[in-house]
Amino acid sequence: MLPVIIIPAYQPELVLIDIVKKLCENSEQKIIVINDGSSIDKNNIFIELAKTSNVDVLRHAENLGKGRALRTGFNHFLLNYAHDCLGVVTADADGQHIPEDILKLSESLIKHPHELNIGIRDFKGKIPFRSKFGNGFTRLFFRFIVGIKLSDTQSGLRAIPKFFIEEMLEVTTSGYDFELDMLMRAARRRIKIIEIPIHTIYLDKNKASHFNPLADSLKIYFVFVRFTTVSILSALLDFVLFTICYYLTKKVFASIIFARVLSCIFNFIFGKRVTFRSGGKMFPESIRFAILAISLVLISYGLITSMVNFLGMNVYVSKVISECTLFFMSFAAQRVFVFRSSR
Repeated sequence: MLPVIIIPAYQPELVLIDIVKKLCENSEQKIIVINDGSSIDKNNIFIELAKTSNVDVLRHAENLGKGRALRTGFNHFLLNYAHDCLGVVTADADGQHIPEDILKLSESLIKHPHELNIGIRDFKGKIPFRSKFGNGFTRLFFRFIVGIKLSDTQSGLRAIPKFFIEEMLEVTTSGYDFELDMLMRAARRRIKIIEIPIHTIYLDKNKASHFNPLADSLKIYFVFVRFTTVSILSALLDFVLFTICYYLTKKVFASIIFARVLSCIFNFIFGKRVTFRSGGKMFPESIRFAILAISLVLISYGLITSMVNFLGMNVYVSKVISECTLFFMSFAAQRVFVFRSSR
């Protein structure tokens, strides 16, 4: 069975009908359209779509967000089509993704059934500022935090293998940040990401898109803001405890261990409940966090002793430099390795 096409739709225009009909003309693929709480005046569009034999139209009573709509489509796929299908292709409803490109991603999944396939735009020519800003900012953020270079982190045209779909149902984010979490989880699972060039299309300056460059970008990066706040408090606690212990013992390693154990307990509790708001089980997350904490202690010790012994730096200055270095490493590791879900 060919990959199932999933299209989340909120307040769609008539172009959605044209896209679906062209897909039906050129392919026998199943199509799942999710009405994500659109207003009553859009009902005629979904009624028209439902008349097509290979189209399933699902409905949310209210707007729950793109991420939630995708999860509804994923769940419907797993219940009805997963037994003999490689996976799904997700596409946007605003006309940015033409049928030819949607089918191209479908073909790519058939060739690469164990990879995450993403349709990438080149962002050349007259691109709406909000689209260029949002994608550029997210692309830099993703590369800086995760260490993976992607050309288009916000592309909604993706071919997702079946084994990865079930895990994505665990993700609690419901808006556009869901798609960033998908990339984060793929990085953590070491799933190869294949980039497929597609057309760059913006109809009427992309007015049909419901992506808000300010609000949705803040939502995507708000996890990092929470992490920064908790990390600063944790670092201050660690530094105070380290200072007290070193003043009393003059032993670097013992002072690091004492300060790090207590600050890590603080960091884990607030990281799980406040920063990442994880819904994962306490025990496996605490084990992964402990592994990370031990690794960071060893790295911190190596950095501090190297700066003190080989560069002749003050131990307290070395400690500050060490903490700054480990800050971003810790965020990336917690996001993709320790905590199962965030919102």
